[in-house]
Amino acid sequence: MLDSIGLDSIGWLATALFASSYFFKRPAMLRRVQALAALLWIAYGLIIHALPVIVANLVVASVALYSSLRAPVEAADAD
Repeated sequence: MLDSIGLDSIGWLATALFASSYFFKRPAMLRRVQALAALLWIAYGLIIHALPVIVANLVVASVALYSSLRAPVEAADAD
């Protein structure tokens, strides 16, 4: 099992990734980085057995991935 420092590191890394996503200029990349951060939060939630953290970030990751993959398709349809 992870020690406290290792567990905290997962949470801090997820926070840093999510915050850094706002520096990406392309919306699809922003959403993919947010999805990756949400996946880290899901891992964190699983380790600490926190269902609200898991469910909330499953929603975030799903919506972020769906919208990042859907955007290029919509752009192609507009041409």
